[in-house]
Amino acid sequence: MSINKTYLSVLHMMNVSLEEEIKLFWEYVKRNAAARSKGNRMPTQPIKLYYLPPSPPCRSVMMTARALGIDLELVLTNIMEGQHKTPEYIKMNPQHTIPTMDDNGFILWESRAIMSYFVNAYGRDDSLYPRNPRQRALVDQRLNFDLGTLYKRYMDLYVPMLFKGEAYNDEAAEKLNEALDWLNIMLGGRAFVAGDNLTIADISIVVTLSNLEAFGFDYSAHENVVKWFERTKKTLEPYGYAEIDQGGAHILASFLKKE
Repeated sequence: MSINKTYLSVLHMMNVSLEEEIKLFWEYVKRNAAARSKGNRMPTQPIKLYYLPPSPPCRSVMMTARALGIDLELVLTNIMEGQHKTPEYIKMNPQHTIPTMDDNGFILWESRAIMSYFVNAYGRDDSLYPRNPRQRALVDQRLNFDLGTLYKRYMDLYVPMLFKGEAYNDEAAEKLNEALDWLNIMLGGRAFVAGDNLTIADISIVVTLSNLEAFGFDYSAHENVVKWFERTKKTLEPYGYAEIDQGGAHILASFLKKE
């Protein structure tokens, strides 16, 4: 704990006794600690999450909630049946995407934004999304790499196969391998994608790797990725990895096999 030098200086100017000075200072510390604790209270009611179990972004949000101890009210939203295009849903989220969350009237979509919000609003500490500007910037960079490069290239390869019945595209697979190679380089000398501790960037990226594993994509040439994947799976096991992420990936893989 860092000592507030300004507050101590004020006490010195008041010319109070040392005993009284210590007493007043600790009362100040307790008030501030209580204020910080109040700022990170758990939600007063479960947060509604509109989701579909195999959806990769939904899975990352659900594991983040588990890691933080946040209760969710899961609202099954079957996009295959158009449940995300009802007037009520579009009023809530004009992009009609999943996941979408409703935290007592505060509506938010985009999985990475939801994950960041969960940590900022309800995290007991900042380990999953550090407040340090440089550490947070690195987490943000990894999240953007996943969104704009790794996950996108995964989608470029598998969405045409899953939803259009198209054949395996070697060029798209090569592009995905290139992204995995970049991730492999980023992991050099690091236990996790943004440092030595698990962050929401790992929870976002692990979902993509879980899908690749379920689909049988060969990523074994990327040694750092292989080691990180096993380490991250083990770390997330207490937070529903097998049930939420692995289970959801296997559902997606079953769709691919049907084709």
